[in-house]
Amino acid sequence: MRSSVSITVLVCAASLWTAAQTQEAAKPAPQSSAATPLIPLDENGKKAKALVEQAIQALGGQAYLTIRDREQQGRGYSFHHGRPSGTGAVFWSFSQFPDKERVEVTKQRDIAELYVGNKGYEITYKGAHPIEQKDLDDYLRRRRFSLDTVLRTWINDPAVAFLYEGNAIAAQHPSLRVTLINAQNEAVTLYFDTDTHLPVKKTFEWRDPVDRQKNLEEEIYENYRAVQGIMAPYNVTRYFNGDMAGERFFNSITINQGLDQTMFDPNSGYKPKDVDKR
Repeated sequence: MRSSVSITVLVCAASLWTAAQTQEAAKPAPQSSAATPLIPLDENGKKAKALVEQAIQALGGQAYLTIRDREQQGRGYSFHHGRPSGTGAVFWSFSQFPDKERVEVTKQRDIAELYVGNKGYEITYKGAHPIEQKDLDDYLRRRRFSLDTVLRTWINDPAVAFLYEGNAIAAQHPSLRVTLINAQNEAVTLYFDTDTHLPVKKTFEWRDPVDRQKNLEEEIYENYRAVQGIMAPYNVTRYFNGDMAGERFFNSITINQGLDQTMFDPNSGYKPKDVDKR
């Protein structure tokens, strides 16, 4: 299944609000300062962790840490080697923590991708079919490195190291840069606006299992607005190896409204209630 814009670009695995992977994320998250590191933090590490905790407070504090579900509607665009591919597509996105996500496209909302746990499905009028393994691997990787996963789970892992890396310019914002490294030696670098303390950029690298080359993925978060006591970016741009890969512009975001559980069952025949019949 392929629409005028790659539906995978719209999936929230690449967004701030992506679900964490473990069942622990479904429970009320503890305050981030509760984690006791396996190796005591030095002054640099303490400063880095304090900046991350400051960003969490700017995002909404405990209200942000305990988001259960969210719905987003907007328009997305995909790019190939930095050039636009197609005219974009409207989308509706639904996520339930920790590991359920559904994205619907077209005005009729009759094409969807569904992710439940570590499985993914393409859903059309022909029914549900497993997505290609490469696309699933890309989704799961972005979910593992999503900003939400980093701020809701990595920070509470006592094996994670924190590094303060000083001042930087990120998306034209004066920023402070922090890198987190987990027990698997995977690293994520975050950039926080020096004035608002909100995340403005996230980067991570991964090595392709086929050609063994490193790839760099970046996300830019802009146009923050308050949503039910939580700050949410309404523009998200993704880059792959320096080239723009996707843009999403949200028109509406709601959280903790409760979602119809049948939408996460690939064989339920779920149909959206509010559909443009034209």
